[in-house]
Amino acid sequence: MTTDGKTVEQKPVIDEAIERSWDIPDFTIKEIREAIPPHCFRRDTFRSFTYVLHDIAIISLLAYLATFIDTIPSAAVRIILWPLYWIAQGVVGTGVWVIGHECGHQAFSPSKTINNSVGMVLHSLLLVPYHSWRISHSRHHKATGHMSRDQVFLPTTRSKYGLPPRDQDPEGDGPHHLFDESPLGTLWGMFVMFVFGWPMYLFANVSGQDYPGWASHFNPYCAIYEDAQFWDVMQSTGGVSAMIGVLVYLGQTFGSITMIKFYVIPYLMVNFWLVLITYLQHTHPNLPHYREGVWNFQRGAALTVDRSYGAILNYFHHHISDTHVAHHFFSTMPHYHAEEATHHIKKALGKHYQYDPTPIPIALWQSWKECRFVEDEGDVVFYKN
Repeated sequence: MTTDGKTVEQKPVIDEAIERSWDIPDFTIKEIREAIPPHCFRRDTFRSFTYVLHDIAIISLLAYLATFIDTIPSAAVRIILWPLYWIAQGVVGTGVWVIGHECGHQAFSPSKTINNSVGMVLHSLLLVPYHSWRISHSRHHKATGHMSRDQVFLPTTRSKYGLPPRDQDPEGDGPHHLFDESPLGTLWGMFVMFVFGWPMYLFANVSGQDYPGWASHFNPYCAIYEDAQFWDVMQSTGGVSAMIGVLVYLGQTFGSITMIKFYVIPYLMVNFWLVLITYLQHTHPNLPHYREGVWNFQRGAALTVDRSYGAILNYFHHHISDTHVAHHFFSTMPHYHAEEATHHIKKALGKHYQYDPTPIPIALWQSWKECRFVEDEGDVVFYKN
């Protein structure tokens, strides 16, 4: 704002931070980077490819073993083995998704050509439009925790829910009767998010930033993309279309039921893990979002939550969940250095390092029930219900 021709800096509105005793961090990226050994930032193309081969080998072995399931005479055994196959294939397939995601961050290799070639193949196999997603995901990383510039899992504001202003709301900060749900209603909402959430985000930017018109990862003319990115979006759409063509051909050759059992259900399992992991990384009752008066890159990155899913899932998911804070500070860091980097980041961030040991099902329930809306005003806003 200006007064008598002079610019006066507007003071940030941090009432909610004061109410919650939230200490806004004041560190620099340089300080965090200097706390991490330099070798953690080195990308090794050969080592990265070993993870691709590791995952593809296990996926191939699981698919081969699954070809014997329907030859087993016992229906009870078949009913047990198919879900086990789907779960296992979904877990390993999520690891493939993570490596493709790493390619999008140019963390797979020092070579941009290798990164984009491998990422295009891996993500197209999982029906992900590689470049389209890479571009929007980069915008998410550049504005994590920002109320008007972040790209995904943005909090809904009080006014968008049709709630009265805070000072006129008889239910105040909540809980609000509007959000009262039966357990079955809550589970149904989760089912919709986990089954349809990822495709709807790709097709219609559901849960993403509120752009005008048809904001979609398949629409090169939408506000997510710049004119120069047109062919990246078209190439990504072509990759997904080619994979759909392959799946249709295989369905006609081996039968639709076979394709559903071997590909479609594991694909839905990958989507489940992707949505669950992303949701819990960026949705927490005790963490705020920032607006322009307070936000900067490092403050936004520090709003990311590390969570462990147990040794087996952490391993096959390439530690995308338990080292996600490190990933948000330095997204070109390979995943195989992230555990070591996290050890140093914990020390550098101190109380600002976010780790939640709550068991995943309980954490999901808590975030779902408590993270409903934020206020329309304020530079530091917390979830309310």
